[in-house]
Amino acid sequence: MTKRKGIIMAGGSGSRMNPITNAVSKHLLQVYDKPMIYYPISTLMLAGIREILIISTPEHIGLYKNLIKKIGKIGVDFKFHVQEKPKGIAHGLILAEKFLNGSPCALILGDNLFYGNGFSNLLHQANKNDKGAYIFSYKVKNPNQYGVVKFDRNNKIVSIIEKPKVFISNFAVTGLYFYDSHGVEFAKKLKPSNRGELEITDLNLQYIKNNALKVISLNRGFAWLDTGTPQGLLDSANFIATIEKRQGIKISCLEEIALHKSWINITNFKKLPNYDTNSEYGKYLINLADDFDEDK
Repeated sequence: MTKRKGIIMAGGSGSRMNPITNAVSKHLLQVYDKPMIYYPISTLMLAGIREILIISTPEHIGLYKNLIKKIGKIGVDFKFHVQEKPKGIAHGLILAEKFLNGSPCALILGDNLFYGNGFSNLLHQANKNDKGAYIFSYKVKNPNQYGVVKFDRNNKIVSIIEKPKVFISNFAVTGLYFYDSHGVEFAKKLKPSNRGELEITDLNLQYIKNNALKVISLNRGFAWLDTGTPQGLLDSANFIATIEKRQGIKISCLEEIALHKSWINITNFKKLPNYDTNSEYGKYLINLADDFDEDK
């Protein structure tokens, strides 16, 4: 099976976050104790993906390169690509064609945060499938604000309806998508929508037409948070803070994931830029190293 590569869409104007985003890229905003983009990076890492392309604007791409340098060598190969204008999420697949080089991919939006016991298992389930596509759905109380999954009587997906005016279902499509090697090919055949973008829903509908799209539903016990609005950013920060303070863990700690997956050894872990820094994050990494040494 060809190894899957990851794509993070971290572009766009961030207009829903103005005036905050007049000064910085939305996906670098703070979600409690770390930049927003740490969360989608960690999702791809938990899926076992070690080659990641970050797509952003000409104005902000340098900021991401600088951030990745300051994370250090964690066993993940990061690449970068500029999206000159916001041409849609599906356009990201076309931009990533050279990077993918025929590989299947996982595409995630830079403002999506996932958390839940067993989430890694679901990610590996999607990752090991190299035929067709997987999307993740989440039950919401306001489905008219999302792309919504329509099921038949046998609970099989038959369509995705964008912001339905009549009730279809409560299951919204999240910003995480797994595609086989045909993703770029299908994206190239899409026609721009009325807003001039290549819509990810249209790409997913093509997979449905080919009877090649499956849905993984995130039920109770999982959290899916959109950090792309001021309220969403606050809610997400409070959520992360509550869990981290209560359990003494850090969610989406990239260094920890890399260590546990043996992508780096403990010697190199202790050499990472954020290790032994005068911050709660740095102290957390020190404690991880101490626990790791004790277990040996």
